[in-house]
This record gives sequence, C-alpha cells and structure tokens, in this order.
Amino acid sequence: MEGVGAARLAQFIARLAGSRGMIQIAPQIRILVAVEAIDGRKGIDAIAQLCREKLNADPFSGYLFIFRTRRGTAIRVLQYDGQGFWLATKRLSKGRFRWWPTGTEPLRTLRAHQAQLLLAAGNPDADAPPAWRPLHP
Repeated sequence: MEGVGAARLAQFIARLAGSRGMIQIAPQIRILVAVEAIDGRKGIDAIAQLCREKLNADPFSGYLFIFRTRRGTAIRVLQYDGQGFWLATKRLSKGRFRWWPTGTEPLRTLRAHQAQLLLAAGNPDADAPPAWRPLHP
C-alpha cells in the first residue's frame, strides 16, 4: 500500500486506537460473575437476556458480565459501552478454568484485580494487596 490509501488507513487505525474500542477493566466498573454455566454458542442477545432473567441485572448498565461455558474451557464477557455491546470469548488451549463461584446466589461480584486474575485462568480468591492503602508520611 502506498500513497493516499496507506495514509487514510493509518489515520483510521490511529483513530480506532485512540477511541474507547476495548473492554477496560477499571476499578470503578462493577463486575458480575454468573454462578451457573451457559451454552457457549449463545450470542449477545441471548446472554443479555440471561443477565435480565438469571442475574436480575440490566445488561445496558455498563457492568462487566462474566459467564463460563458448561465444559469450563471458555468464558464469555459481555459489556455495554454506551454505543453497543462487546462480547468477548477466552477459550483455553489446555485445561479448564478451575475456579468458579458456587452457592445459592445467581452471581458473585468481583473487584477489578480479581477479574484480571480470572481472565488469566487464576484464582480470584488468592490474597492480593488491598485496593487502597493509606500513605504514611
């Protein structure tokens, strides 16, 4: 690619990189993990309906919703960013997501660092430093 076409493509890529074009796990985002596994073939509309019916949560809230597939080899992440839905899938090439919440409640809330551990196939219940520490002079 040369000339005007390459320059326009470079501008487009730069605009995309500078936009809110990714799911961001910031400390202020509420993260909800569904306890019950889902069918991994479900799309955005079906997962948004699960948020309403099973989790009693609004899929348009901006919350980050995390679901595990029945076999435990993949997780699905759904988030509304104000313009539309993001649906991301992480499928492990080996093994399964070993940690998953259990209990009678339909969901569990995680903090940002716990969600990052979960996405890395780790244990979100592992000890971590507190989210905020007072500074001593």
